Amino acid sequence: MGKRVALVLAGCGVFDGSEIHEASAALVHLSRGGAEVKIFAPNIEQRDVVNHLKGSPAEEKRNVLVESARLARGNIQDLAELKASEFDAVIFPGGFGVAKNLCSWAVDGKNCTVNEHVNSTLQAFHSAKKPIGLCCISPVLAAKVFPGCEVTVGQDKNVDGRFPDAETASAIAELGCKHICKNVNESHVDKANKIVTTCAFMCKAPLHEIFDGIGTMVQEVLNLA
Repeated sequence: MGKRVALVLAGCGVFDGSEIHEASAALVHLSRGGAEVKIFAPNIEQRDVVNHLKGSPAEEKRNVLVESARLARGNIQDLAELKASEFDAVIFPGGFGVAKNLCSWAVDGKNCTVNEHVNSTLQAFHSAKKPIGLCCISPVLAAKVFPGCEVTVGQDKNVDGRFPDAETASAIAELGCKHICKNVNESHVDKANKIVTTCAFMCKAPLHEIFDGIGTMVQEVLNLA
């Protein structure tokens, strides 16, 4: 029987929601791994709405659960309904929605607050010693909730201009966590906490390399489950 995995989304679209390619890559690799997946998102208003054509704010309001339903093809539940006891693992794709809607990292950095249902979900899986997978900016959730854990968001220096958000690694370290430098096609496993992370679009890389890196994260999560 396949592993039961919860996938948590933050909206739909890189600048104000979940990064669509990362969410799709996670779903493809989970499918290939024979996992049974259910998708969740918090039923809250987005912090902002971005016109993805212009790259500028739009004067409208959107709901994270409603927008995430686009990616889930309508088959989605309120994050408040997620029960860790019903799953073997949980995975969080990235995208600015993680830093805007699931927590306030986009505004407050390391001093951010984490959405109550996101926090309780992370705590529940961690307490049950069930693996947590995170990619792109999502590892900051673990860094905030689990001081002392190990995560990667890629490199801690902007190597060859490929890691423009390398300062995130320093902020993670300031939270008392250990940042592990990894390439885009790799993931890091914090065995003590069962946290698996990969940098995905925190690196400027070809899409297939990001896809492969997410694949290593998903496989490690399934191995730990």
